Order: sequence, then C-alpha cells, then structure tokens
Amino acid sequence: MTETAHAARTAERDCPECGEPVAEGGKYVTWCAACDWNVDPGLEDEETPGRIERVRRRLAQRYGEQLLADLADLADPAAGAEPGAAADGARPGTRRGVAGWCATALAVAVHGVTVALLAGGLWLLVGCWGRGALPVLGGLLIGVAVVLRPRFARLPKDEGHRAVLRPADAPRLFALLDEVAATVGTTGVRAVVIDAGFNASVSAYGIRQHRVLRIGLSLWEVLSPQERIALLGHEFGHYAHGDTRHSLLVGGAFQSLDTWRYTLAPAPAHSLVEDFANLMTALPRLLVDGLLVLLEHLTLRQSQRAEYLADSTAARTAGAEAAAGLMDRLLIGESVAGALRRESVAARTRIGGAARREDPAEGLWERLTAHAASVPEHEYERLRRVAERRGHQVDSTHPPTHLRHRRLTRGAPGGALIVLDAARAAEVDADLAEARRSVARELVRG
Repeated sequence: MTETAHAARTAERDCPECGEPVAEGGKYVTWCAACDWNVDPGLEDEETPGRIERVRRRLAQRYGEQLLADLADLADPAAGAEPGAAADGARPGTRRGVAGWCATALAVAVHGVTVALLAGGLWLLVGCWGRGALPVLGGLLIGVAVVLRPRFARLPKDEGHRAVLRPADAPRLFALLDEVAATVGTTGVRAVVIDAGFNASVSAYGIRQHRVLRIGLSLWEVLSPQERIALLGHEFGHYAHGDTRHSLLVGGAFQSLDTWRYTLAPAPAHSLVEDFANLMTALPRLLVDGLLVLLEHLTLRQSQRAEYLADSTAARTAGAEAAAGLMDRLLIGESVAGALRRESVAARTRIGGAARREDPAEGLWERLTAHAASVPEHEYERLRRVAERRGHQVDSTHPPTHLRHRRLTRGAPGGALIVLDAARAAEVDADLAEARRSVARELVRG
C-alpha cells in the first residue's frame, strides 16, 4: 500500500451529527461509531417486503428476542453439554409442544384438502361418467390435486455450476463429515452438493429421505478452517435437534399453501371479466394468507429454537470464537457477491489484469479469500449495527443474526471438540479441488 493510499485510508473528519472524529472508510462506508451517523446508507434502497414477508420478519424478531431470554438458563453454548440436550434434559427434537401438535393438525387438514380433491375428482370421473360435464369437472379436480401433492425432493444433478460428491469421490471430506456428525450425536450424509452460493444447508431427498449437505463455495472459501468446522457443526446440529417446519408433513403443507397462493394471486385486470375473477378469488386468497400466517406462527418459534441450539452445537464442536466468527462472515455476503461479479466482468472483458491470466478461473477462490480477509473490523462493526437495525437474518426461520452473535459471545470462550489443522484442511481442499475448478469456471463465464 502506498503512503498516499494509507493516508487517505486513515484521514479523519468531524461527524456532521455529533462532531466526533470520523475515520474515512476508503472503499467502505464512512460512518460515526459515536452516534451511528451514516451507519446504514443503503436503507432507502432496500426493497419493501410483501405482507406475508413483513409478518415473518416481525415474528422472527419477536421470537428471536424471547428465545434468547428463555435460553439464557441453558448451558453456555461452548460448554461440553451432551449434543442435542435441551435446558430440561430432553432431546430438543422430541419437544413438539402444543404449537407443534397444532401445526401438525393444520398440516393434516391442508393435505386433507388435497386428498378430498383427488377422491372427489375420481368419483366424478368414474362414478358420473356420461353425466354431462361432471367427468370434466372431476378431471380438473384431479389435476389440481396433482399440482398440490406433496413432493419428495430430488438429489440435484451434477452439472457445470454444481458438483455432487459421494464418499468415493471425496473420502477425506466425508471422513471429516462423519466425525463432525458423530460428535454432534447424529449420522453423516449420503451426498454433498457443491455450488457457488453464499450458504450451506442440510436436507433429505427421495422416498427413503437420504441425507444431503449443500455447501456454497462463496461462503466456504471465506471461512477459516475452524469456522468451517463451526459451519458443519451447525448444519449437523439440525439433524440432531429436529425441526417440525422441515418435516415431510408440515413442509409439504407450506408447499401446498404457497402453490395455492400463487394460483390465487390477482392478475392485471383489463376488463370487467378479469375484475370479477379477481373479486371472486379475493376471499380464498385471504383464507390462504391467513393459513400461511397461522402455520408460520405455530412453527417459527420451534424453528428458531432449533437454530439457537444448532449454534450451541457449532460452539461446542468448533469453539465459541469460531462460531461467532461464522456469524460475522454471514454479514459480508453482499460484499462477497460484489467481488464475484467484478471477477466475472473482468474475465469477460479482459480488464483488471484478467488478460494476463490464461484461465481467469484460476485462483478465483484465493482472490475471494483475500477480499474477505481485507474487510476491516470497523466494517464488521458497522454491519453488526446495521443487522441490529434491520433485524437481519438468513431467512425467516433464523433468529436475527445479531442475537445469535450475542448469544455466542456473552459466555466464556470454550474449547473445540474438533480442531481442523492445516494438514487436514489441505487434504479436504484436495478432495474439493475439481469441484472448485468447475464452479469457478461457470462463475467467471457469467
């Protein structure tokens, strides 16, 4: 860094709000830590969420704060409690509660509508054959039931922008996954899906509900080895703790209600007939919205509790410091996405030094790691404050990120049950090498 650049970076001016000295942010936002002046300049550009999403955000904030207080009596997140143990000693995955049973009953009712449509359609089609338009109506009802049927997830295909790994493809990676799973108190996965996303998740596919882990390289590559263990501990913690919302029964009900909502959405009206159609669907649409909000209300608290407990699992597995570091990394998703967009533009236009590289994808992840490492602490602090103001969360099933970070950092630092040393981290990277290359090539191609 040149002296001029260093001077520009460290230059100060007075805050226009409180008069305190403010350091110039350089390529990052300039803001005042004393009064939060300009801490969130992008707030006006944030897209206004829809009605259902606003309800979800309010519930997420409320339940996140309530659960943070309720779990204050739970053992320190980094303490060596039994994997999956709840505050009362019960396995969290077995604690359904009144809300859980109500959600299950509502899900059964939603699926009952689908079964009734199918049964009614078959009766009209077979029993009323030859009676005017009744068989046609029966066929329509069967078609609606087919659209609303619960679906089993499928394992994604191995394509250019995505790689699907099995134990034979990456034995050292799967050995690490099995070790983390055993430490958490659950079993490993059948497959790992590698893509470019800034996320990670666990799910199940097929009739037999085989387990699969999804790893987004944009997130994985900016984590330290120990933060990667925290990420894996958190994801496997979901298997250990359970979540009613992601069960086949309740998850399928959400899917069916979302399909109804999409089907009943008002269309642009250009005639009286279209106005009449929108009017006729208004009441069913409100009913579906109400059912979605109710199911959200019944399941969200348990889902957020599972997230907090998965954070505890991450802290026990990798250490509280690594788990809190993972929370911070989640805040720089937009910055990482911007860096990847610049890499893609540079590769396609041959600017910014890309012309000097035979393969623009070569070293992409290393450059992304360097970008993440260059984010200064004052930017992380700003993003934490922005997260608290906006109630930032990964999605509506997660407690706000700042609450998760607070819970992980308020106790005494704890040791890690698994330490990923440099040699073993390099072995895992070697297993991921081909997937890293293929995903990088797709990214720079845009």
